[in-house]
Amino acid sequence: MGSWLDDRLEARGLDRTDLFLWPLGMGVAVLWALPFIWMVSTSLKYPGDVMTRDIEWLPHRITLDNYIKVFDYPVVRWGLNSVIQATVATALCVLFGAMAGYALARLRFRGRDTLFYVFLASLMIPAEVSVVPLLLGFVKLGWASSYQALILPSIGNVFSVYIFRQFFLAFPKELEEAARMDGAGVFNLFFRIALPLARAPAIAASVIIFTLNWNNFLWPLLVTFDESMKTLPVGIAAFTPVVGTRTQIEGYSVAMAAVTILSIPSLLLFCFLQRYFIQGLSSGSVKQ
Repeated sequence: MGSWLDDRLEARGLDRTDLFLWPLGMGVAVLWALPFIWMVSTSLKYPGDVMTRDIEWLPHRITLDNYIKVFDYPVVRWGLNSVIQATVATALCVLFGAMAGYALARLRFRGRDTLFYVFLASLMIPAEVSVVPLLLGFVKLGWASSYQALILPSIGNVFSVYIFRQFFLAFPKELEEAARMDGAGVFNLFFRIALPLARAPAIAASVIIFTLNWNNFLWPLLVTFDESMKTLPVGIAAFTPVVGTRTQIEGYSVAMAAVTILSIPSLLLFCFLQRYFIQGLSSGSVKQ
């Protein structure tokens, strides 16, 4: 029996450890998905069906009125602001992260490793520490409630630098040597050879950074004073069912509908790019 099981596992590229890891992983995945299922289910319920004695994972009657109520607000405008802010910030962040990662991996200069460790150490500094100085600076520049105020503070991300550095550490030296023999400089080598081959880490970084930018709440909340410049996470805060010390039961279903709309772009992006996302995260995990 054991020999037959080992043969079957070997044919599938698995071992006995996977027999325990797969059920464990599936259990964690189910636990992670339960809040999302509850959110979508609640968004389709009538207000009177939200707080019931028995738990109803699936609504016994469905309504789309909650989504209609959400669009009574300028959700389309908020969504457009979020798309512009998240897309532009992600593109710039990935580009600059690739440039920094390549420099820290392939170029030789004094203090290179120390600089990288300083970048990593900066991850331990809470983002809230820099919020007030940034806000004062943008207000003095007259850039409050503008796209540049939403975008510029988000284009520096250490995680993007880390992903690209790990990828470029394993970059074949033969390609660089061949390009240099043809007279290519550092910029040509990076933009024409290194960056096009870094598709997997670029997609992985894009998924993570886009999700962070899309869900960013604190900075857009502080720097946008006009209703028309709010992003979607800031705008849907108006749907909170808690007002002061009172909880509005009828507001739960509308709030869940708003949060469901907010989560759709990130989920779609990950579903379409999940293969490249996993490749990008694992590309630098094993040194060649």
